[in-house]
Formats: sequence, C-alpha cells, structure tokens
Amino acid sequence: MVEEWLARAMSDYNRASLEKKESYVASLHMPGPILADLVDWCFQSLPDEILVGLEVDNSKPHRDEVDELFKGADHRHGLFAGQGSIIGEAHLVNRGDSYSVHHLPEEWTDGLFTESRGARGARFTHWLHTHPNAPAIPSGADADAAQSTEGVDLILGVDFSPAGPLPWYDDIEGERRPLAKDEQKGEKEAENAGANRPRWRSRFFGRSDRRPVLGKAPTGHSIHGLELIAFHRSGVGINVIFVDEEGLPYGWPFQSDATK
Repeated sequence: MVEEWLARAMSDYNRASLEKKESYVASLHMPGPILADLVDWCFQSLPDEILVGLEVDNSKPHRDEVDELFKGADHRHGLFAGQGSIIGEAHLVNRGDSYSVHHLPEEWTDGLFTESRGARGARFTHWLHTHPNAPAIPSGADADAAQSTEGVDLILGVDFSPAGPLPWYDDIEGERRPLAKDEQKGEKEAENAGANRPRWRSRFFGRSDRRPVLGKAPTGHSIHGLELIAFHRSGVGINVIFVDEEGLPYGWPFQSDATK
C-alpha cells in the first residue's frame, strides 16, 4: 500500500500521461510501491542525489488494454531493453553530487568491460537519479551518463522544506512533468500570507513556508511537489505509467477526452 496523497498524485500523473500520449514513442510502467521507496530513499540521503538501478520483471508484461490505451500514433516497438515489462526491483546504488552520483561504486561492478559500459557499468536495465529541490530536467552530465543505458533514464525532482542548503532551483529550461504540485492553492496561500518576499529569504532565514504540503517524508520534511521524467539515450521522451499490483494504472478506468 502507498500513502493516500501519493496514490492521488500517481492518478493525476497517469491522467496527464494519457492526455500527452501523442508526445511519446513508448511507455514504461512503474509500480506505486517502488515510487514510494524512491521518495523515501531520496530524503534519507539528503543533501546528496541518489542513483537507483531499476530491473524489470520479465514475468510481468504490460497489460494489453493499458498499452493500447496509452499508445501514441508514433509508437516504436523494440526501442529499449526491457520495453513491455513492468519494473520489478529497485536498488539504491550510489549517492553524491550531480557528477559523481552517476559512477558505480566498486561493490556494484563485476570488473568486466566496465569501461566499454560507461560510468555506470550497465549493471541494470533502467536508471533513476534524484534532483533534490530542483526540477526533473536532465543536465549535461545526465545526458552523457544515459548513453550507456540499455533501457531508459529517469529523473525524480523533489520540492521540499526545510530546504537547508538546497533552496529550490528553478532557473532551468525544458519540458517538465509535475507528479504532484498544487500550484493554484500554493499561490493563493502565498498571497494570503503576504508572501511577496523572495523565496530564498524564507528558506535561508527560517521563516515559515506556507505552501501546501502534499505529504510528509519519514525524515520529517514537508513535500510540496514532485516531478518525474523518463528519456531514451536518443533524446526522445518515454511516457511513465504508475501501476498497482494488478498492473492497472492508478486512476483506472479513465474518463477524459483522450479516451474518447
């Protein structure tokens, strides 16, 4: 089971994934409990980023009715390793800054062909790393590391408080996919609080953060927003669908223009 706030967030994200399906050439299905673990590991490892290896379960293929619903006109078969299988395992592999996090520690390498496999050694099919208090948009180092990924790369951005030495960094261009963020409510509460002061002043001088709280991390941090993207090393985006233990998307069945 996952917490109610996260289940709602995954339902909203899946609905957006359905509406945007024509923007993607393939999809990746992630179980909700694995996302819950990823969020927990992110907070337990602050202020570092974390690198997580994801392995698919070949005995659990995507459900045909789900694939058909989320398939866009430009869908491509056989684009990446593990395509069509649900993610089955997640392993916390490394933690560090935006560059060092992509390198595998010795205990995760087998010593064979590691140079030809790239910094990560291609140990897992898919890879995910976090952006604490930063949007889920790939940097140059992220794009370079993805070249040795056989599956897809994912980035999880987390907006939280108290921020400590990691104030929210938002000055980045790129396509963003919010997983959970109540912008309208946040703006209203900020206005009611007279919060026209720069956000960095609130963060660094310890003033109360009145933004809406989506959930609480096990570390006590307040979670204000989540973002998630997935991309193939060729540069195309991959549509992420969050599924339950039956392989059905959170929020299923969907009622929207995209299903008509």
